[in-house]
Amino acid sequence: MTTTFAPPVMEALPHYQELSPAQMLERAQARYQSLLRRRTVRDFDSRPVDRAVIEHCLLAAGTAPSGANQQPWHFAVITDTARKQEIRAAAEEEERAFYAGRAPEEWLRALAPLGTDASKPFLEEAPLLICIFAQKYGIDASGERFSHYYVPESVGIATGFLISALHEAGLASLTHTPSPMGFLNRICMRPDNEKPVILLVVGHPKAGCQVPVHGGIKKPLEQISSWL
Repeated sequence: MTTTFAPPVMEALPHYQELSPAQMLERAQARYQSLLRRRTVRDFDSRPVDRAVIEHCLLAAGTAPSGANQQPWHFAVITDTARKQEIRAAAEEEERAFYAGRAPEEWLRALAPLGTDASKPFLEEAPLLICIFAQKYGIDASGERFSHYYVPESVGIATGFLISALHEAGLASLTHTPSPMGFLNRICMRPDNEKPVILLVVGHPKAGCQVPVHGGIKKPLEQISSWL
């Protein structure tokens, strides 16, 4: 038996702006130069960030494309001092196990030029943390499960949008991924169908902040692209 579906409701493409070739190149170059200045930082100033700025960055992330437009993400923003302290304690416990033997030698060797270790004071010092959850499946109004599609890809794209938006707003960020991350469901009070995938640390860089030279070395165009 073949199931038939109603045709989609269509509309004229909204808000599209045609640019000249010169304008296109100018914008592409400007965006590249802006993102080239983005660096991951680990030393954050504790001064607060306007909630409206973060909310608009989250709205920007929410415009990302997703499988079947199901938008399988949730962004839990943590500003509460006690919760940040709890997250730091839990994350550092996992990180100590990681550096003490869980991580293979090759992985530790790859991390060495960045100077990372099990101490994560930025989780407490930064004004806010954004825990990004991937919704493994949806739950409808009747409580029934339904499938989500291309969840890792969709959440990854939305995360990229968010990091870019935060940078354009003048904020620094750090992607932190303690493993395992299940403790974040409890702390952020998120349901079982959501899996924490990234803990994004957000704020202003601390005065005198330094970053590892290695982190600014990016592969050249010929190594990251090909034309067929």
